[in-house]
Amino acid sequence: MTIDDKKEMEDFLRGLLTPAELEEIPQRLQIVVRLLKGETQRQVAANLGVGLATVTRGARELKNGRFKILRRLLGGRGNLKWRRFFGFED
Repeated sequence: MTIDDKKEMEDFLRGLLTPAELEEIPQRLQIVVRLLKGETQRQVAANLGVGLATVTRGARELKNGRFKILRRLLGGRGNLKWRRFFGFED
């Protein structure tokens, strides 16, 4: 199954996640992006004002092979092509 329609994806996520969890998605993405760019877990936590445990969770998922799409979209130079993919402006 794939969801190709933006409104369908939004409906799916709103049904699956709480409003607070939806609000956390951009910050969680930023955690992973910063880790992929080489920031330490402590730097990410301090720069984003989040707990170290939250950052550690993202780091553990990276270590487990998650976020392949972010690795591809981020590219080798750390550019932010991923922002366009998720509907953010560059």
